[in-house]
Amino acid sequence: MVEWITSDDPVPYPQALEEMESRVAEIIAGTADEAVWLLEHPPLYTAGTSARREDLVDPDRFPVYDTRRGGQYTYHGPGQRVAYVMLDLNWRGRDVRAYVHALERWVIDTLAEFNIKGEIREGRVGVWVTRPDKPTNPDGTLREDKIAAIGVRIRKWVTFHGISINVEPDLSHFDGIIPCGIREHGVTSLVDLGLPVTMEDLDLALRRNFDRIFPVE
Repeated sequence: MVEWITSDDPVPYPQALEEMESRVAEIIAGTADEAVWLLEHPPLYTAGTSARREDLVDPDRFPVYDTRRGGQYTYHGPGQRVAYVMLDLNWRGRDVRAYVHALERWVIDTLAEFNIKGEIREGRVGVWVTRPDKPTNPDGTLREDKIAAIGVRIRKWVTFHGISINVEPDLSHFDGIIPCGIREHGVTSLVDLGLPVTMEDLDLALRRNFDRIFPVE
C-alpha cells in the first residue's frame, strides 16, 4: 500500500530531508508503507550531485542546499508541486533506468489531462513543452520551456526525492540559477501556458495516473 501525504503549508527543505530520510529507513526496515508526499517549499535552490557552481547565478537570493539527489541546480518554491516518491523497488523491479522513465511517463500522462504535450529530450533532464507562441530560436527551431524537473536517489532499492511540476510559481525566481545547467531554454508553468489549473487539480491527476504507471510486480 502506498500512503499519500499532503502538506498544506510550505515545508522547510531541511525538515523535508529529515522526514524523507526517516521514512526511507522505515521502509527499508519493513516498518512503514511506501509513500508519496505532496508539498511545496519556501523559495530555495538545491544543488544535485552534478551541480556546477557557475550555474548558481545569484547565490545570495535564496537559501542554497546541497543534496545527494542526481541532477544539477533546481528551484523550489510556492506554486510548484513537489512530489517526493518513496517506493521499494525490491517489489517493483530493481531497474533504476526503468524507474526514472516511469517518473517521466507519470509527469507526461498527468500533463496530458490538461491538454499539455510534455516531452523528453535527449541530454536534458526533466519534461519540456514546445512554445509555438514565442519567437523561434536563431536556427528556426521552436522554443522549448521546462515545466517539470526530476531528481532521484536510491538507497537499498528504496527511492526518495522525485519530481516537481510548475503550477503557478514566480518564474522570475528561476533567474538565480541556470536550471539543470541549460542556458538556451526557458521555464514555464501550467498557468503561464494559459491554463487556470489549481494545485488540487494537479494532485488529483497525479493520483489518477500513479497506480497505472507504478504497478507492483
